[in-house]
Amino acid sequence: MKRKGTAEGRGGSRKRGGPVKFRRIIANWQLYVFLLPALIYFIVFCYGPMYGVQIAFKNFSPSKGIAGSPWAGLEHFKRFFNAYYFWDLIRNTLTISIYSLAVNFILPVLLALLLNEMKKGKLKSAVQTATYAPYFISAVVFCGMITTFLSPASGIINKIIEAAGGTAVNFLTTPKLFPSVYVWANAWQATGWGSIIYLATLSGVDEQLHEAAMIDGANRLQRILHINIPHLLPTMITLLIIMNAGSLLSVGYEKLLLLQNPLNTETSEVISTYVYQAGLVNAQYSFATAVGLFNSVINLIILILVNTLSRRISDTSLW
Repeated sequence: MKRKGTAEGRGGSRKRGGPVKFRRIIANWQLYVFLLPALIYFIVFCYGPMYGVQIAFKNFSPSKGIAGSPWAGLEHFKRFFNAYYFWDLIRNTLTISIYSLAVNFILPVLLALLLNEMKKGKLKSAVQTATYAPYFISAVVFCGMITTFLSPASGIINKIIEAAGGTAVNFLTTPKLFPSVYVWANAWQATGWGSIIYLATLSGVDEQLHEAAMIDGANRLQRILHINIPHLLPTMITLLIIMNAGSLLSVGYEKLLLLQNPLNTETSEVISTYVYQAGLVNAQYSFATAVGLFNSVINLIILILVNTLSRRISDTSLW
């Protein structure tokens, strides 16, 4: 009888779990109101558009709509996989993406470490302002500046090359130079902003660790290597390895399109720009959706694999 009562008591507590949770929600309704705008945003702009994924498996016609368009199965995927440009797109996308990942992995961390070692003052504030400012330049203005700087006739970069005894180089019409132009120009714009979170992480380092290391005779470089960098590793793994690896095939198309021209498409045409051209310019909606869906699925698989590997090697992971 005692056991039965205990079981009934447990069962009763489980039954009361629902009303208790509901009362807690009612008691803290203000918090859920704050959460509501973000929830609406994700529903409208992230989950709602997923209804259109079925276009990838149909011969979509705007006049018939999504529901009325006939099914095409995997026809558009087969067309993309069998296209002569498939491996060129994959190669260009991976080249630019991995190149960007390597550069963006190093520069923000280095800048954060350097700024952290600078004493507070006007020089540090000036450096921070100068490195953060490019991030707030629009993509159109930014690409216009890059085009002007790299102009073979009047660009400042070529003027410096000529002053050093070299000859002017037309960077934007030389296919093999385009990945470097894009990656380093993008790094110039984003490095300062990307270093902010590392500076915030470094601000949480216990000063007593540095004091103890200095007493033991450690110099500044040794303290950076053995105190600051280990504190940055979890943030570096999460932001750069896991998050960026999850978007390995998703190179932003805005700057690429603005810097692209017929002479550099050999290396500047990536999956995202091809989707733009096929979908919006050529109105091949179903085909472009299929290519975009393939891109998203591959990114999801890479994200899961990298997150799993990171969790096994270290204790840092997204889930």
